[in-house]
Amino acid sequence: MKFKNYENIWVCSDPHYNHRNICRGVSTWESGTRDYDDMESMNNKLVENINKSINHNDILFCLGDWSFGGRGSVSEFRSQIDCKNIHLILGNHDKHISMDGFRSVNNYLEIKIDGIKMVLSHYPIASWNGLKRGSIHLFGHCHLPTEHKLREGKSMDVGFDGNNMMPYSMEEIISIMNTQPISSISVPSSIDHHQ
Repeated sequence: MKFKNYENIWVCSDPHYNHRNICRGVSTWESGTRDYDDMESMNNKLVENINKSINHNDILFCLGDWSFGGRGSVSEFRSQIDCKNIHLILGNHDKHISMDGFRSVNNYLEIKIDGIKMVLSHYPIASWNGLKRGSIHLFGHCHLPTEHKLREGKSMDVGFDGNNMMPYSMEEIISIMNTQPISSISVPSSIDHHQ
């Protein structure tokens, strides 16, 4: 996919709509939860934050773990999001998702925006196409806090948990990545011949 500019393009990951165990007020987990008293509050905040940021004709790339609770929960969450152009990268909790309501559904996606190559996946990967040429890798899955969202090179966790439950604008991501060096990854060159 190619886009002429990055205005009106957004990225997020791991909304986990309807996921009980990630909501502190109803979870059985001792850590790794969001500070909400109930599921309704968490779900409403996700919907509110997406809709106040993203317009109807904008483009949203969601890098996985859309919702919990089966197909009904998928469509319930999707029906509340005003944006008509949502591209979903499948996460480990998205086995029940089909194309319904999404512009595209992929396991992995490479896009180019204003000449900048980006590799989108749910999972962080050690090496990606164009790493040494400045391509950007965006991922989710890890639920990293803000202070740990950046990895070696031009790689970033774009999950809701590291951005105050907000999606990222592509403009913000480009700005952050412009300060990140193009660097090798921590894999010995004897293992990765691309180094």
